Amino acid sequence: MKEFVNFVLQKVNVDKRLLAVYCLVYFAWGMGMDWFGKQVEIAQFTYWWQVISCYILYMVPISLIFRGLPFHMQYAYGLVAMGLLEFGGYALQTSYAYPDNILDQLFNIRNFSLGMALFFALYFPLGNWLVGKIYTALFRKES
Repeated sequence: MKEFVNFVLQKVNVDKRLLAVYCLVYFAWGMGMDWFGKQVEIAQFTYWWQVISCYILYMVPISLIFRGLPFHMQYAYGLVAMGLLEFGGYALQTSYAYPDNILDQLFNIRNFSLGMALFFALYFPLGNWLVGKIYTALFRKES
């Protein structure tokens, strides 16, 4: 267990500027997705501040841990992480899925959370790629 904790601490010990870019990108991404989910009546957070707890406090550290892994591994591990998050959000009713939303209609209500987890697992490899591009563009000369 100590080895795992040391591994995680090493992966999240990054340049503060990189961490700031992650937080800004993921916060904007989370607010945008919550807004989009409300507009098209797919799903939404119960409270706006859940963007902070889910996207920054949960997804940013996981993204840092997955950073540097191949795309398929980030996605596969991300699927587990998002499956737990989606399950918890709907089980605790901190997320709201609109009845008869477009995903229910396309894939069936029983597949809604699975579909959400499959989609949102892409956040980890795509987020790491996007943050890496932004960070490099902003700070490449200073490193």
